[in-house]
Amino acid sequence: MRIKRLTENKIQIILDIDELVKKNINIHTLAKTNFEKNTFFKSMLNEAEKQVGFKVKDCRLLIEAYSTSDGYVIFNLTKYKNEIDTSNIKKLKFKRKKLDNNYKNTIYLFNNFEEFCNFCLYCSKSNLLDLKGFSKNIALYEYKNAYYLLFSSINVDYPYLNLFYSSISEFANLTSTSLVFKSKLIEHGKPIFKSNAIKKGIQYFVGKEEKNGVISG
Repeated sequence: MRIKRLTENKIQIILDIDELVKKNINIHTLAKTNFEKNTFFKSMLNEAEKQVGFKVKDCRLLIEAYSTSDGYVIFNLTKYKNEIDTSNIKKLKFKRKKLDNNYKNTIYLFNNFEEFCNFCLYCSKSNLLDLKGFSKNIALYEYKNAYYLLFSSINVDYPYLNLFYSSISEFANLTSTSLVFKSKLIEHGKPIFKSNAIKKGIQYFVGKEEKNGVISG
């Protein structure tokens, strides 16, 4: 949890999506709860008072929340003194930033096939074992002696979104979000897996490679 003081009466709280998953908190259900009785909000306010001296006693709050494409949930909290007319202010309001469709289609470059297998091995031992809910389709193509992993229609509400992005960056480089380059790969590249690439990589290569001692942790 990171807390920033924006103005005297406004702060920003940034949470990793994994923090919410661990606490079993769903951002979509928060708007239906009474925040005065919600222990999650109380803990945030207590932490905000400790870190930046943001006190909300005898104040009304406007709480805005939205999620980002890189796996964070951001809360903006604004406090109002009771003497100010707040009859038109909602106590809790949730927003979601609209994402450019290009960011829902990404392509990662692996320098060689072994790096792809290493990533599959990592996924098989983590919360990324089942990526069915992450992307509508995951394909692997070989093109000019390199391997490209194509993700189509990424689900920005996937609970381990941030874990995925931070993990894959250890094995591959984000090379493009262009639909044009995706079409070029499909047209000129050699398909290794046209669908379920990571699942098939785990199924066909990881188990065999581990037994033979080819892949190192």
